[in-house]
Amino acid sequence: MAEIKEEHHEKGGRWYVEEDGKTIAEMTYINSGATRFIIDHTEVDESLRGQGVGYKMVGKAVERAREHKLKILPLCPFAKSVFDKKTEYADVLF
Repeated sequence: MAEIKEEHHEKGGRWYVEEDGKTIAEMTYINSGATRFIIDHTEVDESLRGQGVGYKMVGKAVERAREHKLKILPLCPFAKSVFDKKTEYADVLF
């Protein structure tokens, strides 16, 4: 399984997977005020399809939200579909 890395900065950040210095999976977010962030894009390379990488990146976002007492607004259609399926993530939805 590919290692999911993360970057966070003042305006937002991302969870991502790199292979040979190239990003092959990425989920980005932007901060929206002090108490929430918006997942705006998810993309996973064909080479990782079927491995649950997208789901794992959403899981990392949920971990961050819970750890920092934040809410998530999933504008990205993929992230929204994960939240629709995983009712255990409802506590962090905005």
